[in-house]
Amino acid sequence: MKKKVLIIGTSPRLHGNTNILAKSFAKGAEAAGHDVEFIPLAGKRIGFCVGCWGCLESKTCVVNHDDAEEAVQKIRTADVVVFATPIYYYEMSGQMKTLLDRTNCLYKADYDFRDVYLLTAAEDTAPDTPEHAIGGLKGWLKVFNQASLKGTVFAGGTMEDGTIAGHPELEEAEAMGRKV
Repeated sequence: MKKKVLIIGTSPRLHGNTNILAKSFAKGAEAAGHDVEFIPLAGKRIGFCVGCWGCLESKTCVVNHDDAEEAVQKIRTADVVVFATPIYYYEMSGQMKTLLDRTNCLYKADYDFRDVYLLTAAEDTAPDTPEHAIGGLKGWLKVFNQASLKGTVFAGGTMEDGTIAGHPELEEAEAMGRKV
C-alpha cells in the first residue's frame, strides 16, 4: 500500500549530517513506491507555543502565523512521520522540540499518522547518546495514542557537515525507509 511519508529535518544546517541521514531514509521509501516529502526546518521561522490552548478548537495556532503551521498540517495528514535531529547536549534539537510543541492543535484533531521514526546524528559515539531524544519523542507520542515509534537510527561520530559519508547508518536508514 502506497503511503504518504513526511520527513522533517530539524537541523539548523541544511547540509548537515541529519539531513543526509534523512535523505537516505527518503531514498528507501521512494524505492518502495511511497510518496515522500522532505521538509528541512533550516531557515524557517517557528515561534514558541504560548500555551493558550486556542488551537484546540481552531485546529490551528491562533497566535503564531509562521512557518510551523504548514509543517504541522502536513504532519496531521501524513501516514508516516520521520524526524531527523542532531543531538545537542544529549537531547533533540531546539527546533524539533519547538515544532513538537506547536502540534498542540492536533491534540483533539483527526490525524492520519500511525508510524513515527527518529533519525539522529551526533559527535558522540556512545550507543546511549540519543536516549533522551527518543524519550522526548515517546513523551510526545503519549498524546497521539494511535501512533507509535517504529524505529530509530543513530549515527555517532558525525560533527562537520558530510562526515556521515560512508557510515553504515546511511544504509540502515535507507533499508528502514524501504520497509515503511
